[in-house]
Parts: sequence; C-alpha cells; structure tokens
Amino acid sequence: MKPFRLERYFAKHEFTAPHLLCCSDCETFSVEELFRLEPEARDRFASLRLGYTESLGSPELREQIASLYRQIGPEQILVHAGAEEAIFNFMHVCLEPGDHVVVHSPYYQSLGEVARSIGAEVTEWEGDRNKGWQPDLSFLEKALNARTRAVVVNFPHNPTGFLPDADFLSELSRLSEVHGFVVFCDEVYRGLEHSPADRLPAFSDLNHRGISLGVMSKTYGLAGLRIGWIATRNRDLYQKLSAFKDYTTICSSAPSEFLAALALRHRKWIVERNRGIIVSNLDRLDVFFAAHTGRFEWQRPKAGPIAFPRYLGESVDEFCENVRRHAGVLLLPGTLYREGLDGFRIGFGRKDFPEGLARLDRYLRSRA
Repeated sequence: MKPFRLERYFAKHEFTAPHLLCCSDCETFSVEELFRLEPEARDRFASLRLGYTESLGSPELREQIASLYRQIGPEQILVHAGAEEAIFNFMHVCLEPGDHVVVHSPYYQSLGEVARSIGAEVTEWEGDRNKGWQPDLSFLEKALNARTRAVVVNFPHNPTGFLPDADFLSELSRLSEVHGFVVFCDEVYRGLEHSPADRLPAFSDLNHRGISLGVMSKTYGLAGLRIGWIATRNRDLYQKLSAFKDYTTICSSAPSEFLAALALRHRKWIVERNRGIIVSNLDRLDVFFAAHTGRFEWQRPKAGPIAFPRYLGESVDEFCENVRRHAGVLLLPGTLYREGLDGFRIGFGRKDFPEGLARLDRYLRSRA
C-alpha cells in the first residue's frame, strides 16, 4: 500500500505543534473521569482478569453497542481495534482483484487505498462543493457495473461535515438492493449532528445487507481505547469478517472493552457534553471566517467536529506550513486527501480550541 499521507503528517507534527486545530476527534476523558460516572466500576476494574477476551467482543460491550441501533442485536456486532482494523478486514473479505468499488470522496485514505492494494478498481464519487458537498446519485448509478461489489460512504462526512437527508440514504439503499452491491457506511461521527433533528438512521438498520462502522474515538472522544465495531444484519459477511479477524487482532484489550462499555452506558451525557463543545466552537468559527472573508470561503458544516474551509490563496500546502511554522498552529491541507484540493481541515471538538483559534487569528492579522 502507498504511504498513508494523513497519518504520516500527524506522525511528524501532532505531538510537536503547540496548537492542534485539525483534530478529528472530540475532547477526551481520563480514566478517573470515567470512574466518576459510575463509582462502583473502580473496584470491578481493579479485579479485572487480563486474559484473552472473546473474539467477537465481550457480551457486555456488544450489548451496549447494539443499543445504539434499532434493528441490530449483540450477535450482529463485531468489535475491532478501532475503525481502521474494521475497514481493512471488510475490504479483504468483500473484495477480490478485478472487483469494482465506489468511494465517497474526499475520503480517509484507507477507505480507498486498501481496496486498490487488493487489486480492485476504485471510482471516486466526489461531493459537490457548490451543493454543500453532496455527491450526485445519478453519477453513482452511471458508475455502477457488473463488477461493483461495494459502495463506501461516510455520513457525517470527514472532512467536510456534510450530512445528507433521509431521502438520499433511502435511494442509496434502493440502488443497493437493485444492483446487488454492499454499502459500507462509515458512521463514526453519528450522534454529533449539530441539530439532533438531522440525525439519520444507521445504514445497518435501513438495509439488511449493509454495514455500519462505529468507533469510540470520535463521538465519544475515547480514541486511546482503540475500540471500534461493525454492525450488520448480513450474516454471511459477518461470519467471514469474524473468521478473518483471527489473522489480525484476534481479540480486543480487556481494559479497553470494560471502559468502552462503561462510557456507552453514559453515552447520552458524554455526547451532549461533546456536542456542546462543538456548537460553541462552531459559533466562534462563524465569527472568525466573517473577519477573514478575503482569505477563505466558509461553509458551515451540518455535523461532526470538523469542517473544510477553502483557502483562496495560491497554495494551501504553503499556507498550512507557514501557519505551523510561524504561529505554532497545525491545520490539515486538503492535498493530504487528494491532490488539487484547496481546502484545509479544521477541527473544533476540543476545549482548547478557542486558544488555538485566537493564535491563528493574531497570525493572520499580523500579515494583513
């Protein structure tokens, strides 16, 4: 596989830049803070046995994850090491050389690169910036062929914050039924709709063959647990994924599964806290971009802790490098998603966001 451009960028800068304004996750918690949600859990955690866990995920954790869905039971949840393992395993189970995949673009690189490494043909289904980054369903229908095995989508979308309406999702499900492809729906930001009324049904609830991807990293701010999952009613695919996982992680960390289940029991409070941080910081971004209209084109996202403003200068790579070097602020140039993208990812899901945004504002004003 080709180097993962975004992850190599973070490996170089994430732990050295003073201000991170491009993070895709939400404010995290300490273990102590999680125990305050359920004080009796401390003693249970201290007595936790550190042997192997169940390959499918602990029953307690799968029960909590299943409660996020309407049509999914614990037996239809398969726990993975973060979202990345689930993506990798799905691609290897679903695809063979010569197969065709359509991927919602721009996209997190593994959603397309793993398929290419297998030998599949990848068609990028580009969102339209002029239509709020919505991809065109008619383009998808024309792109399908007899070798199309999967369509990969990401709602809410990274990096644009795009969220379709329910009619869009229903039509995608209908096309899946008519043409026989599987929909792999990356839903790692589900629950962070800025207006809860915009929340979509999980695709695994909507479509009996589709897959929903979830993770503790984004909506819940618990990336260090490395717990992700797939939810699906597609029994054949589920069994193949379960068997393939024997060649990757086999099973998850017992402490991580315990803490993930604890957090999910209190998910309403966690999500509302993170959503409150996001909405407050999003208001700050409205003010910021209104003050810098000559430099940027701003589209307010509908969901999630990230947005993808357009840089109106000559080089977004040069802009991001100068901001990092001279202001100590890390932004993510759009070229890490695809060459030629003139936007940059800005993340606003953390409490220290105002400080970093103020630093960026001062830097820009000093060069006005």
